[in-house]
Amino acid sequence: MPNTPNTLNRPFVVGLTGGIACGKSSICSLFKKLNVPIVDADIVAREVVEVGSPLLKVLASRFGDEVLQADGALNRRKLREIAFDKSKPENLQDLNKIMSPAIQSELKRQIEEKNSPYVIVAIPLLFEHHLEHLVDRILVVDVKEDLQLKRLCRRDSINETLAKSIIASQVTREERLKKADDLIESDESPLDKKLNVVVKLHNMYLNFAK
Repeated sequence: MPNTPNTLNRPFVVGLTGGIACGKSSICSLFKKLNVPIVDADIVAREVVEVGSPLLKVLASRFGDEVLQADGALNRRKLREIAFDKSKPENLQDLNKIMSPAIQSELKRQIEEKNSPYVIVAIPLLFEHHLEHLVDRILVVDVKEDLQLKRLCRRDSINETLAKSIIASQVTREERLKKADDLIESDESPLDKKLNVVVKLHNMYLNFAK
């Protein structure tokens, strides 16, 4: 059953989460094919720090102008390097304190504007930022650690040291699985083979939304 009654004037909310590079975007694309609205926290996080935004100025003030590109846009690679510097754990803490309130506010706004029985809200750091209160049910996309590391290094063109640091900053795989209401295993099999699982979940979420 859902985590909480969906009594608010908004769609039923499924929080989709998982470790970095676990395949969340691919699973979201399958729900999108079923005409399910997707609210993506990663996209929201980019929107709230667009050029000229007050939040971008706060980041530059805290972490230095080196986190800005020549055109004034956020240098995400540089900010990531600074945030995950093991010798300065306060950097990541401060980054989260700056970003989290703005992201939460925009997520709520986008959820409420969706005209659909239910919505998928993709929040990679759902547990890390304690955002369970935003969702009615939790869907975890799970991946084995060795495949996750391989994907992350390849996707972001980073070395294993940085990749392992990023993975270590998130909750453990075991904790994620423990808190999951529903689970999709992410592996190297073709995406269309996961569609059957997504369709079953889709029908279940439609029932919950009623």
